[in-house]
Amino acid sequence: MNKYLILMFVLTFFSAVSQLLLKLSANEPHEGRLGAYLNKKVITAYFIFGVVLLLNTYAYTKVNLKYGPVIDTFTYVFVLLLSVLVLKEKLTGWKLLGNIMIICGVLLFSLEPF
Repeated sequence: MNKYLILMFVLTFFSAVSQLLLKLSANEPHEGRLGAYLNKKVITAYFIFGVVLLLNTYAYTKVNLKYGPVIDTFTYVFVLLLSVLVLKEKLTGWKLLGNIMIICGVLLFSLEPF
């Protein structure tokens, strides 16, 4: 497997982590309107987003472009896992079904034609 595909897959996890940080920050009280945007969690989340963007852009130059959007869909799977494990959100049947559909779609896309 191409090491850049693996990098893109790892970057989807970090993208989900940054979304988790934004959610954690949104759930906390902040002093004033500016405090909601200028706190450690939000700044860290946007820093992670920036690094992911730069590394993903570089990785796209090294892989077949058709794989990028497929790998990016795993962000939804990681967000679900992190929200259940860290935020203790309820795992509903619809969320689970949606993520199973995503994984099945990735598997179908990954099959080589005969």
